[in-house]
Amino acid sequence: MTSRFTELAVDCHDPERLAAFWCQVLDFKVIDRSEGKVEIGSWVPTVEDVRARQMPPTVLFVQVPEGKTVKNRLHLDVSPIDAGTEDEVTRLLGLGATRAHVGQGADRNWEVMADPEGNEFCVLRSLAPRN
Repeated sequence: MTSRFTELAVDCHDPERLAAFWCQVLDFKVIDRSEGKVEIGSWVPTVEDVRARQMPPTVLFVQVPEGKTVKNRLHLDVSPIDAGTEDEVTRLLGLGATRAHVGQGADRNWEVMADPEGNEFCVLRSLAPRN
């Protein structure tokens, strides 16, 4: 008996806003929406594909009434694929992200940021080809 990791749910106030932000960050598309929910992904899941093998999970933004109060216990890590880490941080700041301080030391090799609703995420090392 096996389960698949099919989606990551994110509680938020404004699912449309967060979905739009993360679509720009990850080059994902909206694949489903309903009242108070927006799902984004790099592909449109089918039962057959999911049953055949582990596929990348989608991200589901779900509207909730309460606000974020503490540091996330689960967060996303992203790695730029066609720019340096600092260039990606600059791009994300332009999309509405902010720098976040969660107790990380100065000697880290990643940048902690927050999305427009304050959910922390990390920008890791660049995976861009070196010239």
